Amino acid sequence: MTDTPIHVFLSHGLESGPGSTKIQAMKAEAETFPNIKAHAVDHRSSKDPATRLEQMREAMAQCGANPEHTILAGSSMGGWVCAQTSSETPVLGCFLLAPALAMERYPQSSPTIQARHKQIIHGWDDDVVPVAPVLDLARKQGLPILVLPDGHRLEKSVERVVSEFSDFIQTCLSDMNRP
Repeated sequence: MTDTPIHVFLSHGLESGPGSTKIQAMKAEAETFPNIKAHAVDHRSSKDPATRLEQMREAMAQCGANPEHTILAGSSMGGWVCAQTSSETPVLGCFLLAPALAMERYPQSSPTIQARHKQIIHGWDDDVVPVAPVLDLARKQGLPILVLPDGHRLEKSVERVVSEFSDFIQTCLSDMNRP
């Protein structure tokens, strides 16, 4: 195991906050792993995607996070923030929940996700971010996607999301420990 800390940055959705149920559950799970520092980025000061993207960049810089030892996880607009961040700076992992991808009002609506490990979880009944364009983007980029019988907030699936996130972190850590 490397002594370099693994930073996990969690990015909440448009109408949510860093204290939301999913973000806090995922943060708590990340913190069960040794040598992981989890950060719930607070984006509530702006609803602008570009501003939130800059906030993520600043959070990573302030922590001195090495992208090769960084996992990004985000929900809805936070998913877009993580996807766009990874398109500019390849990271270890990018875990996206109902990500606001393929949305016209975003500066770059279909970023090329550059992470060694990627995962999307979406709800079939999402009435905020339609699942079809996200499925299409996942197909085009060869991204793993899990679609659950749930809505945009994935509120019926929090346990499953946390379990999937735990497995995702474990995969990222195992990959780092390979010679």
